[in-house]
Amino acid sequence: MTSLPDAYAPREVAARVRDTGVTKARLGLMTMFTLAILAGAFIALGALFFTVTVTDPTSGYGFTRLVGGLAFSLGLILVIVAGAELFTGNNLVAMAWASRLVSTRELVRNWVVVYVGNAVGAIGTVALVWTGNVDQFAGGQVGDKALAIAETKAALDISEAIALGILCNALVCLAVWLTMAGRTVTDKILAILFPITAFVAIGFEHSVANMFFLPYGWVLDGFQNSALITGSLRNLAAVTLGNIIGGTLLVAGIYWLAYLRREQE
Repeated sequence: MTSLPDAYAPREVAARVRDTGVTKARLGLMTMFTLAILAGAFIALGALFFTVTVTDPTSGYGFTRLVGGLAFSLGLILVIVAGAELFTGNNLVAMAWASRLVSTRELVRNWVVVYVGNAVGAIGTVALVWTGNVDQFAGGQVGDKALAIAETKAALDISEAIALGILCNALVCLAVWLTMAGRTVTDKILAILFPITAFVAIGFEHSVANMFFLPYGWVLDGFQNSALITGSLRNLAAVTLGNIIGGTLLVAGIYWLAYLRREQE
């Protein structure tokens, strides 16, 4: 009977993440942008799944958030297994940059192109969801919940949004990191579930998910509330900064120091 191969060891994962970062940084522009649009749409679908799941919290706050987090995991599962380029996960490209295998220009190019593509995919999903009148599901409760989510996020102050963004992308990048240890689709899905469920259930802030949550709130509100729009833009800026810090310093930076630093000495 043939035994299943073990997961990659942490040092091997570090090398795989670094080498994957080189590939990601050097993707052709059209391929990179197309895959980024897909990732934005995938995360938006996970965000919508979360919204529907938590619309009627009769099971209690904690359990409802747990189930909502599991639902949101759909987004990263699609990104990893189907293949797409996600800004928050691509913060791990910083490992290749730290190893001097990609230039600062290549790193910034990847982040900018993928970020814009993610926004296009998320906002495109908002348009489809709006056209499909998903907000009217459950007697309009889904729309009410979606608007409430957007209002809560827009009300965060800058320091809160940055801190929640740091914590979020530490878990997201750890989820991506764990998938690099797996050898099968099942391995990768299981690696995603716990970190992603945790960040969503706790209430951390993800910039790409917010590219869906916040514009969807604007549409549902009829673009009437200027404070919602202003707060949303503040949220996206602060959360994006927090996500970069969490992904690059707390995951890519720490593991580079632990496993790859000596290659540069």
